[in-house]
Amino acid sequence: MAEELPEKIIEAGIEPFEQSLTRCGLSLMRGRTRTLQINVGLICDLACRHCHLEAGPLRREIMTIETMDAVVDYAARVGFETIDVTGGAPELVPHIEYFLLRLSPHTSKLIVRTNLVALLRDETIGLMQLYRDLRVTIAASLPSTNASQADSQRGKGVWEKSIEVLRKLNELGYGVPGSGLELDLVANPAGAFLPADQHQAETKYRRDLQKSGIVFSSLFVFANMPLGRFRAWLEQSGNLQGYLRTLAERFNPAVVSGLMCRSLISVSWDGYLFDCDFNLASGLHHGPAKMHVSQIKRLPDEGIPIPTGEHCYACTAGSGFT
Repeated sequence: MAEELPEKIIEAGIEPFEQSLTRCGLSLMRGRTRTLQINVGLICDLACRHCHLEAGPLRREIMTIETMDAVVDYAARVGFETIDVTGGAPELVPHIEYFLLRLSPHTSKLIVRTNLVALLRDETIGLMQLYRDLRVTIAASLPSTNASQADSQRGKGVWEKSIEVLRKLNELGYGVPGSGLELDLVANPAGAFLPADQHQAETKYRRDLQKSGIVFSSLFVFANMPLGRFRAWLEQSGNLQGYLRTLAERFNPAVVSGLMCRSLISVSWDGYLFDCDFNLASGLHHGPAKMHVSQIKRLPDEGIPIPTGEHCYACTAGSGFT
């Protein structure tokens, strides 16, 4: 479903994102596409409070093997520098091993995004070795280094399980300097405020996780999207308008040229194209008409406009989401 943009923007007292761009003499147009992002489904063993897609255990939207094959055919036709597999929890999607094995030859960098705890299940624990064999870059969500705060966002006991998986990944060489196995952590704030400075946050994460014997490659901090489950929480807590104003007030025109949507094409679990995972959550399709991955024969054209919504303020607040 598309966002209800005008009413909420008017209530929050901010201008539509497109107007902010125009006021700064900018437009959001697609550049050269380098990354293929693939959302393999909304099934997840967690129901995190900040999830913009409302993924969870009861979701049944998953990529079929036929759609997987269509995505692989597209990747083979055009070539991508990076292929980024996300969810939900990709580990819970049937045939995910098959999919990763088929994708791997078609890119120099294959990323899998994980909530960590999905790798502890009996049916998925072998995926860590597959990731290592394929030299997959792991992007692991870890919203906090505080156990009680992490559990409040993700569920009771999730912190301990996350640390257990991180130790196992370290044992395989992930995050260890010189191994070439990249383990990146991704953090989001716990509430209706912007993230801390990335450099300061990374220093704190390294210090805190070292107490548990954990090492990692890099930390990335991002603002929460006013979408999905997080948006529902903002509305219920009376924080939506204030959060939207905060994002708009921190709009940074300098980051627009480097936004990921300019160089990324996203494919949904049912095979349709979007300019990013956030537009997917908003129902804003790529291009002038809804298009299936099996219909596209080349990289997206440069210079075409990218659909925007109020959530785009989260990608352009402060240091931005690039």
